[in-house]
Amino acid sequence: MRIFSGSGNPTLAQAISSYIGIRHGELSIHTFPNENIFVKIEESVREQDVFVVQSLGSPLNHLIMEMLIMLDAFKRASAGRITAVIPYLAYGRTDKKDQPRVPITARLLADLIVAAGAQRVLTLDLHAGQVQGFFSVPVDEMSTMHLLTNEVKSWGLENGIIVSPGLGFAKKARNFAEAVNMPLALVEKRRINHHDGTVGHLAILGDVAGHDCVIVDDEVATGHTMIRVSELLMERGARSVRACCIHPLFYGDSVERLKNSPIERFVTTDTITLPPEKRWPALVVKSVAPLLGEVIQRIHTGISVGAMFPAGPQIGRW
Repeated sequence: MRIFSGSGNPTLAQAISSYIGIRHGELSIHTFPNENIFVKIEESVREQDVFVVQSLGSPLNHLIMEMLIMLDAFKRASAGRITAVIPYLAYGRTDKKDQPRVPITARLLADLIVAAGAQRVLTLDLHAGQVQGFFSVPVDEMSTMHLLTNEVKSWGLENGIIVSPGLGFAKKARNFAEAVNMPLALVEKRRINHHDGTVGHLAILGDVAGHDCVIVDDEVATGHTMIRVSELLMERGARSVRACCIHPLFYGDSVERLKNSPIERFVTTDTITLPPEKRWPALVVKSVAPLLGEVIQRIHTGISVGAMFPAGPQIGRW
């Protein structure tokens, strides 16, 4: 077994290798002045079980192309099996034609990954579960819900309530609320601009007055929605506001605005690289390396992945 990584999240890839107890694979990536990407595998992978770790954060298009080139390199180097480990899979929101003359980019990306050489895909918390069906190879979508629910439980909130920032996230927020034994409130929102995430009208379904509110979402890009929801919760009498998300994209000035928002604690994971300038004292980062490391070992040895969870597979549950 060999684990290699692109430049999407090398720290996470190293942590996965350390968890498993194997040496991280040697691979060189160079970008020429004309922006062409060159990849060279610095060791033999013939008939090896190769896992390529690449999280699709920023710069997105560069990381996608880098991943495709890496997969092609391993295919041409006669790797025995190639698994694309993608902690955060981009374009998850473009999973359908919701207006005329638009693409289904999630399907396009899935086709490219398979065409490049991936024979299996391991990912975490897809924005839309049906994206699994866009791949013509096996997909293991694992949930990191337990990392966040364990953190929320440790807070000991006697009057806590889980808040979904949108009706589209209601089912997953309900599962989260059940896991931490808290009631659920929903926010109905209407976006002004779907391209930059600007949010217009907000309405809360549920009583949050006097409660310690915990906003849960799968990803935070610009932070517009989460910040607006946190402000509305305080206006409606919430005692405090905390937040959780899986994928911390944190584009633009979102970190500075989150620091100045009513959110007093923010819990996320390391599916996306978070440099020092995107961290602040209220941010808690839980590592997904043990989860991915355990799943990778089970894929390699052919052991059931679902058996990791006595209460049932945590796949697409949150």
